[in-house]
Amino acid sequence: MSPVLADVLLVTALIGALALVHRPLGDYMAAVYSSRKHLRVERWIYRSVGADPDVEMRWPAYLRGVLAFSAVSVVFLYVLQRVQDKLPLSLGFKPISPDQAFNTAASFVSNTNWQSYSGEVAMSHVTQTAGLAVQNFVSAAVGIAVAVALVRGFARSRTGDLGNFWADLVRGTVRILIPVSVAAAVLLIAAGAIQNFGDIHTITTLTGDRQAISPGAVASQEAIKDLGTNGGGFFNANSAHPFENPGGFTNLLEIFLLLVIPFSLPRTFGRMVGNVRQGYAVVAAMGVIWFAGVVAVTWIEYAHPGTASQLAGGAMEGKEQRFGEGPSSLFAVSTTMTSTGSVNSFHDSFSGLSGGVLLLGMMLGEIAPGGVGSGLYGMLIMAVIAVFIAGLMVGRTPEYLGKKIGTREIKLAACYILVTPALVLIGTAVAMALPDGKDAMTNIGAHGFSEVLYAYTSASNNNGSAFAGFGANTDFFNTTLGLCMVLGRFLPMVFVLALAGSLAEQKPIPATAGTLRTEKPLFTGLLVGAILIITGLTFFPALALGPLAEGLAA
Repeated sequence: MSPVLADVLLVTALIGALALVHRPLGDYMAAVYSSRKHLRVERWIYRSVGADPDVEMRWPAYLRGVLAFSAVSVVFLYVLQRVQDKLPLSLGFKPISPDQAFNTAASFVSNTNWQSYSGEVAMSHVTQTAGLAVQNFVSAAVGIAVAVALVRGFARSRTGDLGNFWADLVRGTVRILIPVSVAAAVLLIAAGAIQNFGDIHTITTLTGDRQAISPGAVASQEAIKDLGTNGGGFFNANSAHPFENPGGFTNLLEIFLLLVIPFSLPRTFGRMVGNVRQGYAVVAAMGVIWFAGVVAVTWIEYAHPGTASQLAGGAMEGKEQRFGEGPSSLFAVSTTMTSTGSVNSFHDSFSGLSGGVLLLGMMLGEIAPGGVGSGLYGMLIMAVIAVFIAGLMVGRTPEYLGKKIGTREIKLAACYILVTPALVLIGTAVAMALPDGKDAMTNIGAHGFSEVLYAYTSASNNNGSAFAGFGANTDFFNTTLGLCMVLGRFLPMVFVLALAGSLAEQKPIPATAGTLRTEKPLFTGLLVGAILIITGLTFFPALALGPLAEGLAA
């Protein structure tokens, strides 16, 4: 079988699996967040934190819950890293330095999972499991909760109530993330991923050198790292490490986990607003952009110029032989178009134009399909923008799902889409103007600029992947990237929840002959076009200085 045919079959199998679970998982999540009943374990959690899950919250109260929980999580994870040497199962590791501890705490709580450390030689078993893995669950649950609150804003009328944050947080963790992660972890263990709490093993290699092999609870962290679109690997090599990703089956499983919740949430959206066709329109827009990215990167990597690349059958630098071009490209696009950051190859080694596509996937706001929750609410914000543009073209008051898109709504949507571009471009400009940015680049010219641009794009969009050659473990980058992660995660949530509250208070507008049919293919095309145009106008100059210049010069 030719490699190209194998890649086509792989993508076909992945799409088939995602289509198979889209309806049942989407309907199940809609039922979870619409239920009035509480499980016994959930009631115990509510009592332990002093929360009443039956009290409805308006958007300011919902936001306070999000920010308070996240702030406590940052402090807890920071302290855990600073005292890990005094806790059991420390493996003899020293405390994490203050700047790196802040960066890591901000990273995992914001669902970014940017790593400026090597986990196998820095983080103890307790830090990995009680700290990082726990945040993999709850940070993902926070993202879904905010998305569900926005959906309720569209679904409800004449009320400012958006549900209860604590109930949404606990239900997402207990009823969705934990069960699926347990099943995925079992499959990973059966396929060869490791899971233990042993001591570090020192072995003698074939060349006579001594090498330390770190064990750990890898499979359990791997499952939620991908399912929750987190991305923080137990090992520095992430999913390129055979202990995390042993072979072809686990590689396909991990890609499936990256995409399954983001691609199923539009079904949840359709169910909760009472029109599943609206969900189909949203998931179609997500799928078109994702599939175009997969085709583009795969084709570029196979066609990469150069004698060595042609003899190898493609640009194999930085890629695992056991995966090859197609699966590596599929993984790279899926991880950058979700807010995951998990990698099975080094993006720094991709060709210039491929790196540009990966950067663009993050610059779009990671909405194709995006992170768990963040992808859906990001796409709905873009739908509001698209409806506004359509209304201007035909001279009608814009409306979406029976809700009028007025001055307040469009201002909130505009503020949302301006946050991450400001963080990316200002952060990159400051880094390039200071010696710290230039010293961190392992390459010069366009590719070196792409390394810095990629770092701030990844942090501000809460992705977490990096160009592997970029040296980010400095006081300057740990601090500035940490601030970008926090602001890039929580500032957009302010505008999302404010928009949700504004929509929930409105009286529904009945559809007329002049109403834009937002469940039709025409609107899907308009939505995709609006996304590409807005992103292109914002980031094209930066892309032209980096990956486009490198790719055209090759």
